Amino acid sequence: MPTSLQGIATKAQKQKRDRFRNLYGMLNEELLRESWREIKKHVAYGVDEVSAQDYEQQLEENIRDLVERLKQKRYRAKLVKRHYLPKGNGQLRPLGIPAVEDKLLQGAVTRLLEAIYEQDCLPCSYGYRPGIGAVDAVDELRVKLQFGYYHYVVEADSKGFFDNLDHEWLVRMLAERIDDRAFLGLIRKWLRAGILDTTGAILHPVTGTPQGGVVTPALSNVYLHYVLDLWFERVIKPQCRGEACLLRYADDYICAFESKAEAERFYAALGPRLKKFGLALAPEKTRVLPFSRHQPPGQGRFEFLGFEFYWGSCGEGTFEAAYGTCEAAGVPATLHSLVSEESPSAAQRAGQAVKRQTPGVLQLLRRAREQREPPALLRRRGTYPHEVAQSAEPTAQL
Repeated sequence: MPTSLQGIATKAQKQKRDRFRNLYGMLNEELLRESWREIKKHVAYGVDEVSAQDYEQQLEENIRDLVERLKQKRYRAKLVKRHYLPKGNGQLRPLGIPAVEDKLLQGAVTRLLEAIYEQDCLPCSYGYRPGIGAVDAVDELRVKLQFGYYHYVVEADSKGFFDNLDHEWLVRMLAERIDDRAFLGLIRKWLRAGILDTTGAILHPVTGTPQGGVVTPALSNVYLHYVLDLWFERVIKPQCRGEACLLRYADDYICAFESKAEAERFYAALGPRLKKFGLALAPEKTRVLPFSRHQPPGQGRFEFLGFEFYWGSCGEGTFEAAYGTCEAAGVPATLHSLVSEESPSAAQRAGQAVKRQTPGVLQLLRRAREQREPPALLRRRGTYPHEVAQSAEPTAQL
């Protein structure tokens, strides 16, 4: 991490109530060069049809020109190119492909945001963060269910999160830590950028942020940090007499409770909480279900990040929380059945099957094949850090 970013991270960690200024001025040639290294060079180009290879041929000149336009406030975000990918349920997922120059600048802004918000993120958040990911979330959930006093799970799904994220709320949330109108204005430009649809029509979004934008993961994490993570930590958990936990990977999350009454109270409060910030639950995918080793075998199953969690028998009347890849996607029921096969053809079939799963499953398979056994549990995470209780209470009444 460059010295300038390390300085921001250190300050953000030590001064939880501080608001950062002059972030816009840090969008200089040095940071843009560093950010260019992280740009994927062989992906689809945006509306200007300039590829990363074309842009790189005159990289220094392009970066100097971009910085000069930023200084003179002449930078304009280009249209976002819409592309559709098929989802597992037969529907289409809209992706937004920014122009290469916009990707580069978004990458630099993302690094500044991460330097600040990595110090604020709670341990329940696993998505789009350096050093942790879906593998850690899945393993941690199994540890909590196995060794914690949890008997009920709230399985929830937000409808169209990336399409419905409220722009004004997001900017208010960012303003809790950022006091730089030019920097926030830059983010507003990307939120409001027109979208060139596959039909040729230009759409002007009033909510949401394009999936495919480089800065989108960081913005979505900030949004759900306030909407869900802090709310659960500061409001829901203190009201619970039994154990309660939340694990979130981007907009996928699962909550576990010791008490049925507390699980149902959270379930009842979740819908209104999301509605306040422009979001909504998918009723058909949201439920409270019992999850206990005392249930009959085969009952109390749920899915998280492409895995099905259940209680499995260890023999001699003992049970353990276990998970396997979801059969609905055409993947064998357990990871062990994949990694125990030795032939190259079996490995290819396993790889092809797992590639259809959510991010992190392929990494689990690779780790498991190296060890010739199902993924080992990671070390249990500690309790929430002490500074969470002392962090700045949002002034925007979040």
